Amino acid sequence: MTSELLDRARALLRTAPVVDGHNDLPWAMRAQAGYDLDAVDLTADQRDRLHTDFGRLRAGGVGAQFWSVYVRSDYAGDQAVSATLEQIDFVRTLTERYPEQLRLALTADDIETARAEGRIASLMGAEGGHSINCSLATLRAFHRLGVRYLTLTHNDNLPWADSATDKPEHGGLTAFGEEVVREMNRLGMLVDLSHVSADTMRDALRVTEAPVIFSHSSARAVCDHPRNIPDDVLAQLPGNGGVAMVTFVPKFVLPDAVEWTATADANMQAHGFHPLETTPEAMACHHAFEAAHPRPTATAATVADHLDHMRQVAGIDHLGIGGDFDGTAFTPDGLDDVAGYPNLIAELLGRGWSEADLAKLTWHNAVRVLRDAEAVARDLQAVRRPSIVAFS
Repeated sequence: MTSELLDRARALLRTAPVVDGHNDLPWAMRAQAGYDLDAVDLTADQRDRLHTDFGRLRAGGVGAQFWSVYVRSDYAGDQAVSATLEQIDFVRTLTERYPEQLRLALTADDIETARAEGRIASLMGAEGGHSINCSLATLRAFHRLGVRYLTLTHNDNLPWADSATDKPEHGGLTAFGEEVVREMNRLGMLVDLSHVSADTMRDALRVTEAPVIFSHSSARAVCDHPRNIPDDVLAQLPGNGGVAMVTFVPKFVLPDAVEWTATADANMQAHGFHPLETTPEAMACHHAFEAAHPRPTATAATVADHLDHMRQVAGIDHLGIGGDFDGTAFTPDGLDDVAGYPNLIAELLGRGWSEADLAKLTWHNAVRVLRDAEAVARDLQAVRRPSIVAFS
């Protein structure tokens, strides 16, 4: 791409910065530093250990970040709840520690205010319904603490919902799973359908009264991975008003990377590491494997291929970006870390995307979907009490 396209991309991001749907910095800080912000200074360049620091967020044109308050899906019961609370506590501590950089955002208006102040809006999304331990009261508590989306599953099935990467048990959502969706609508918490099975996606779209999101998923028609979105689901987004936020994870965007990553994950497990671990020790194991088995490489153009397809099926008003930085061991060339967003925007400019459409992709669609969910919640709260349905 030319320097002219990059200059245009950076100028666009100054007026319509990226609202990124998913960044796993909180878990990376838990794993690498026990949440110690004195040990890892995010005002300094941390590229040797993280995809994220404030300098690179600014260089990437990020204006709002959904921090994932994720816990692994092998955490269960109250352990999952407690660990999620620790993640929430870290994000709130991070935001309070760096008020010149971050502003806690609970609403769409807060996001706009942060941009006007020159700060990055700091939001939270919980990744995986295991974190609520089958309790709608816990869901409500997370919302009060600032969580603004819940990814219905992570990599494993729940007692009330099927995951994309587990053997189907329920055929989508159970009756309790449908109640979770309805209570999220009442709260104004976005229903996130990344990680869920295609049947769970379809069930949630049937039940929801508010727009949904996919916080970090790409197009299954372009890369046939179960974590991606089938075309029939993408085609429902205009009717629902939701937003699909393309992700950068190589095994979800590049078909050649799917098998390679499965083999690399098996190697990690053989050496005693969780496949999702990104500590320096785990990455050394990954890099040793990569040296012996060269990795298929995705690029910004690979991600743009997904966006071209998603735009064709869902329309420009239903697209966003969710990089999954600090939640993946490998990233595409040109999208190496949070400073890379201008490369993707430049690639799309080179393909003829208008600046108005790119502003929808980066900023306007994501802000609108949260605002719409808030409006639905106001209407529902006027006629519906908090659900007391218990899991059974």
